[in-house]
Amino acid sequence: MIEDVPVIETERLILRGPEERDFDAFAAFSASERAKWIGGPFPRDRAWGGFLNTFGHWALRGYGMWMIEDRATGAPAGRVGVINNDGWDEPELGWHLFEGFEGQGVAYEAALAARAYAAEHQGLDALISYVDPANHRSAALARRLGAKIERDGTVNGHACKVWRHPSVMGEAA
Repeated sequence: MIEDVPVIETERLILRGPEERDFDAFAAFSASERAKWIGGPFPRDRAWGGFLNTFGHWALRGYGMWMIEDRATGAPAGRVGVINNDGWDEPELGWHLFEGFEGQGVAYEAALAARAYAAEHQGLDALISYVDPANHRSAALARRLGAKIERDGTVNGHACKVWRHPSVMGEAA
Protein backbone atom coordinates (compact mmCIF):
# COMPACT_ATOMS: atom_id res chain seq x y z
CA MET A 1 0.00 0.00 0.00
CA ILE A 2 1.22 3.49 -0.81
CA GLU A 3 0.72 5.78 2.16
CA ASP A 4 0.62 9.08 0.24
CA VAL A 5 -2.12 8.17 -2.25
CA PRO A 6 -5.22 10.19 -1.41
CA VAL A 7 -8.48 8.34 -0.87
CA ILE A 8 -11.54 9.63 -2.69
CA GLU A 9 -15.00 8.43 -1.75
CA THR A 10 -18.07 8.72 -3.94
CA GLU A 11 -21.57 7.43 -3.38
CA ARG A 12 -20.73 3.90 -4.59
CA LEU A 13 -16.96 3.83 -4.88
CA ILE A 14 -13.70 4.24 -3.03
CA LEU A 15 -10.70 5.37 -5.08
CA ARG A 16 -7.56 4.32 -3.23
CA GLY A 17 -3.99 3.32 -3.73
CA PRO A 18 -3.26 -0.18 -5.01
CA GLU A 19 -2.68 -3.00 -2.55
CA GLU A 20 -1.17 -6.41 -3.19
CA ARG A 21 -4.62 -7.98 -2.73
CA ASP A 22 -5.69 -6.19 -5.95
CA PHE A 23 -3.15 -7.95 -8.13
CA ASP A 24 -5.19 -11.06 -8.98
CA ALA A 25 -8.03 -8.91 -10.36
CA PHE A 26 -5.54 -6.75 -12.28
CA ALA A 27 -3.75 -9.83 -13.65
CA ALA A 28 -7.07 -11.35 -14.79
CA PHE A 29 -7.96 -8.10 -16.57
CA SER A 30 -4.48 -7.89 -18.10
CA ALA A 31 -4.74 -11.44 -19.50
CA SER A 32 -8.19 -10.85 -20.97
CA GLU A 33 -9.21 -9.55 -24.37
CA ARG A 34 -10.41 -6.42 -22.53
CA ALA A 35 -6.75 -5.40 -22.10
CA LYS A 36 -6.32 -4.90 -25.85
CA TRP A 37 -7.08 -1.20 -25.35
CA ILE A 38 -3.99 -0.81 -23.18
CA GLY A 39 -1.63 -2.90 -25.30
CA GLY A 40 -2.50 -6.37 -23.95
CA PRO A 41 -3.37 -9.07 -23.34
CA PHE A 42 -0.36 -9.64 -21.07
CA PRO A 43 0.90 -12.73 -19.25
CA ARG A 44 0.88 -12.61 -15.44
CA ASP A 45 4.58 -11.69 -15.14
CA ARG A 46 4.13 -8.68 -17.45
CA ALA A 47 0.96 -7.71 -15.57
CA TRP A 48 3.06 -7.64 -12.39
CA GLY A 49 5.31 -5.01 -13.97
CA GLY A 50 2.29 -2.97 -15.01
CA PHE A 51 0.89 -3.23 -11.52
CA LEU A 52 4.18 -2.07 -10.00
CA ASN A 53 4.22 0.84 -12.46
CA THR A 54 1.28 2.24 -10.49
CA PHE A 55 3.39 2.49 -7.35
CA GLY A 56 6.25 4.12 -9.22
CA HIS A 57 4.00 6.65 -10.88
CA TRP A 58 2.68 7.88 -7.55
CA ALA A 59 6.21 7.99 -6.10
CA LEU A 60 7.81 9.84 -9.04
CA ARG A 61 5.03 12.05 -10.32
CA GLY A 62 2.83 12.57 -7.26
CA TYR A 63 -0.21 11.30 -9.17
CA GLY A 64 -1.25 8.06 -10.78
CA MET A 65 -3.97 5.45 -11.07
CA TRP A 66 -6.30 4.72 -8.20
CA MET A 67 -7.87 1.34 -7.67
CA ILE A 68 -11.63 1.58 -7.94
CA GLU A 69 -13.20 -0.34 -5.08
CA ASP A 70 -16.89 -1.17 -5.01
CA ARG A 71 -18.04 0.25 -1.68
CA ALA A 72 -20.78 -2.36 -1.21
CA THR A 73 -18.61 -5.45 -1.75
CA GLY A 74 -15.01 -4.28 -1.36
CA ALA A 75 -14.21 -5.83 -4.74
CA PRO A 76 -11.70 -4.12 -7.04
CA ALA A 77 -13.73 -2.79 -9.97
CA GLY A 78 -10.94 -1.32 -12.11
CA ARG A 79 -8.54 1.59 -12.19
CA VAL A 80 -8.82 5.29 -12.93
CA GLY A 81 -6.45 8.21 -12.69
CA VAL A 82 -3.80 10.34 -14.30
CA ILE A 83 -0.72 8.90 -15.94
CA ASN A 84 2.11 10.47 -17.90
CA ASN A 85 4.47 7.81 -19.18
CA ASP A 86 7.81 8.59 -20.74
CA GLY A 87 7.33 10.03 -24.23
CA TRP A 88 3.69 11.00 -23.80
CA ASP A 89 2.46 14.46 -24.81
CA GLU A 90 1.03 15.35 -21.43
CA PRO A 91 -0.77 13.75 -18.47
CA GLU A 92 -3.73 11.57 -19.44
CA LEU A 93 -6.94 10.77 -17.59
CA GLY A 94 -7.29 7.03 -18.10
CA TRP A 95 -9.62 4.27 -16.95
CA HIS A 96 -10.35 0.61 -17.32
CA LEU A 97 -12.89 -1.61 -15.62
CA PHE A 98 -12.61 -5.20 -14.57
CA GLU A 99 -15.08 -7.83 -15.73
CA GLY A 100 -18.56 -7.46 -14.29
CA PHE A 101 -18.41 -3.69 -13.69
CA GLU A 102 -19.15 -2.22 -17.12
CA GLY A 103 -22.50 -0.64 -17.91
CA GLN A 104 -23.20 0.50 -14.35
CA GLY A 105 -21.81 4.04 -14.46
CA VAL A 106 -18.74 3.02 -12.44
CA ALA A 107 -16.20 4.45 -14.89
CA TYR A 108 -18.14 7.71 -15.20
CA GLU A 109 -18.43 8.17 -11.43
CA ALA A 110 -14.77 7.29 -10.88
CA ALA A 111 -13.46 9.43 -13.76
CA LEU A 112 -15.42 12.48 -12.59
CA ALA A 113 -13.99 12.13 -9.09
CA ALA A 114 -10.42 11.54 -10.31
CA ARG A 115 -10.60 14.44 -12.77
CA ALA A 116 -11.90 16.84 -10.12
CA TYR A 117 -9.23 15.76 -7.63
CA ALA A 118 -6.45 16.12 -10.21
CA ALA A 119 -7.55 19.66 -11.06
CA GLU A 120 -8.18 20.83 -7.51
CA HIS A 121 -5.27 19.20 -5.69
CA GLN A 122 -2.62 18.31 -8.27
CA GLY A 123 -2.81 21.25 -10.68
CA LEU A 124 -3.78 18.94 -13.56
CA ASP A 125 -6.75 20.52 -15.32
CA ALA A 126 -8.20 20.15 -18.82
CA LEU A 127 -6.58 16.74 -19.16
CA ILE A 128 -6.46 14.60 -22.29
CA SER A 129 -7.50 11.00 -22.82
CA TYR A 130 -5.90 8.81 -25.47
CA VAL A 131 -8.64 6.64 -27.03
CA ASP A 132 -8.18 4.00 -29.71
CA PRO A 133 -10.59 4.86 -32.58
CA ALA A 134 -12.13 1.38 -32.32
CA ASN A 135 -12.76 1.66 -28.57
CA HIS A 136 -16.33 2.91 -28.82
CA ARG A 137 -17.09 2.45 -25.11
CA SER A 138 -14.19 4.67 -24.02
CA ALA A 139 -15.07 7.23 -26.69
CA ALA A 140 -18.67 7.29 -25.40
CA LEU A 141 -17.41 7.76 -21.84
CA ALA A 142 -15.07 10.59 -22.90
CA ARG A 143 -18.01 12.26 -24.65
CA ARG A 144 -20.23 11.78 -21.58
CA LEU A 145 -17.49 13.39 -19.47
CA GLY A 146 -17.68 16.44 -21.76
CA ALA A 147 -14.42 15.77 -23.62
CA LYS A 148 -14.07 16.58 -27.29
CA ILE A 149 -11.72 15.19 -29.92
CA GLU A 150 -8.83 17.62 -30.18
CA ARG A 151 -6.59 15.85 -32.68
CA ASP A 152 -5.27 12.58 -34.04
CA GLY A 153 -2.30 11.26 -32.12
CA THR A 154 -0.24 8.24 -31.24
CA VAL A 155 0.44 6.55 -27.95
CA ASN A 156 2.91 3.70 -27.59
CA GLY A 157 3.18 3.57 -31.39
CA HIS A 158 -0.57 3.16 -31.94
CA ALA A 159 -2.91 5.63 -33.61
CA CYS A 160 -5.45 7.22 -31.30
CA LYS A 161 -7.79 10.13 -30.92
CA VAL A 162 -6.74 12.69 -28.33
CA TRP A 163 -9.78 13.84 -26.38
CA ARG A 164 -9.57 17.10 -24.37
CA HIS A 165 -11.57 17.27 -21.15
CA PRO A 166 -13.19 20.51 -20.07
CA SER A 167 -11.55 22.58 -17.37
CA VAL A 168 -12.77 21.67 -13.89
CA MET A 169 -11.43 24.93 -12.50
CA GLY A 170 -13.47 27.02 -14.95
CA GLU A 171 -10.47 28.36 -16.85
CA ALA A 172 -10.11 28.14 -20.60
CA ALA A 173 -8.48 24.89 -21.65
